[in-house]
Amino acid sequence: MGLRITENVTEEDVEEIHRELQKYNRLKREASESIPLGVFYEEKNGQKKAGLTGELFGNWLCIKYLWVSEELRGRGIGSRLMEAAEKRAVEHGVKYAFVDTFDFQAPQFYISRGYEQVFKLADYPYTGVRYYYVKQLKK
Repeated sequence: MGLRITENVTEEDVEEIHRELQKYNRLKREASESIPLGVFYEEKNGQKKAGLTGELFGNWLCIKYLWVSEELRGRGIGSRLMEAAEKRAVEHGVKYAFVDTFDFQAPQFYISRGYEQVFKLADYPYTGVRYYYVKQLKK
């Protein structure tokens, strides 16, 4: 046995550590369901022009990614994606939503949708800011 330090981390390395962590967590935390969620704005040929991905995890809608193509920004597509995701979450009995964003992305967008900042990570990665938001969802 020995310590190995590398800057060449493989997908297999990450997957193995994640798998082992999940195994441990499942033994210790309360049982909870994780349901993947995707909301996409697509052309008829299936090409994605905007999308939201995340998961429904226990009481939480955890938004991982939200993207709207440049040509569609400012047209309410992001709001439609968020509304659809929040609605689906509520249908599953989810009570809260969580998202994080960078200062150059969309902090005001989330604030305007009722999200409240719970944490701010300054100097990320060097001079930027990363914000963490939560929202209580309504039935």
